[in-house]
Amino acid sequence: MTGNSFSVSGYGPERSGWTRLFARDSLARRLDWPILFSAIALSLIGAALVYSATRNRTELNQGDPYYFLLRHLLNTGIGFALMIGTVWLGHRTLRTAVPILYGISVLLILLVLTPMGATINGAHAWIVVGGGFSLQPSEFVKVTIILGMAMLLAARVDAGDKLHPDHRTVVQALGLAAVPILIVLLMPDLGSVMVMVVIVLGVLLTSGASNRWIFGLIGTGAIGAIAVWQLGVLDEYQINRFAAFANPELDPAGVGYNTNQARIAIGSGGLLGTGLFKGSQTTGQFVPEQQTDFVFTVAGEELGFVGAGLIILLLGVVLWRACRIARETTELYGTIVAGGIIAWFAFQAFENIGMTLGIMPVAGLPLPFVSYGGSSMFAVWVAVGLLQSIRVQRPMSA
Repeated sequence: MTGNSFSVSGYGPERSGWTRLFARDSLARRLDWPILFSAIALSLIGAALVYSATRNRTELNQGDPYYFLLRHLLNTGIGFALMIGTVWLGHRTLRTAVPILYGISVLLILLVLTPMGATINGAHAWIVVGGGFSLQPSEFVKVTIILGMAMLLAARVDAGDKLHPDHRTVVQALGLAAVPILIVLLMPDLGSVMVMVVIVLGVLLTSGASNRWIFGLIGTGAIGAIAVWQLGVLDEYQINRFAAFANPELDPAGVGYNTNQARIAIGSGGLLGTGLFKGSQTTGQFVPEQQTDFVFTVAGEELGFVGAGLIILLLGVVLWRACRIARETTELYGTIVAGGIIAWFAFQAFENIGMTLGIMPVAGLPLPFVSYGGSSMFAVWVAVGLLQSIRVQRPMSA
């Protein structure tokens, strides 16, 4: 930046700041504002829900009712800054840095398996960095799997050598994704593995790869799930979660407690809810992990069907606009990245909301933008930055 002019790499020639701001091809006009406003709204709604769920939890908030609220807002602010940085760098620049990003993410998840790893809420998937902060590397692996697979699958197509990824390229892309997925499975963090597998399917579907790969992966996944169950890879608490899902009446005071209390909380909200900060289930602290995995129960109880529906609507706007970005971009790389993000957000939101309603097994996945958690918040905002970059760098129509 020099004087009153600036330029953003990949966004056109340098021109005065005011001209760039109001020009037809300006960065501001190219941004997808519905996604941005929806993501901000979800994060702010999440802040209110997190505060409601934790303000009376003295055993968690260290005696400060605003402890989780302030941290959630801080995480949102950092995530927003990461989004801006991602847009500024551009998804094409990040494409050249994929080997470095991939190596860092694999190293971080390997560190979880060392004495540096920590178990939080039953999952050995964290690195404690000090100062009350912790890092869940598997959240960032979701981003690097999308970028890495997109780089491989789109390389020859975008260069004009191929119309679709060939079988050899697909094998390479699957190998790239398999390494971190297997490491995360060893933790074991089954919820993150489920999301990563869906991401892989979403990436392949949008890449134009042969449908035989899709059906083959689904079959392989089913066989793999049976093998994981039979070989005892899962921890006992994970097996109990699936058992409680299969039989909701199984041990309602034990393994089925979370799901039963979640359904009671949501069911008690009715159409308009009991009022923010006035939910008996939330105030009485009957639902465990209500600020993270079960934050949707706060919305269901205190904001009712209307408030919970608003959250689903805002998530739907994000997915709708992401689909539009994927459809309108002219490069396969951008289409694949957007497709992977769509698969990620759609499945994770469905799983999180579904487990609170009892239609999906409890998997310990946060609700995008809404749940408390720094790693998740940072990752989803980076994903929004990638979507914005894809839209900003697409050619403008006449």
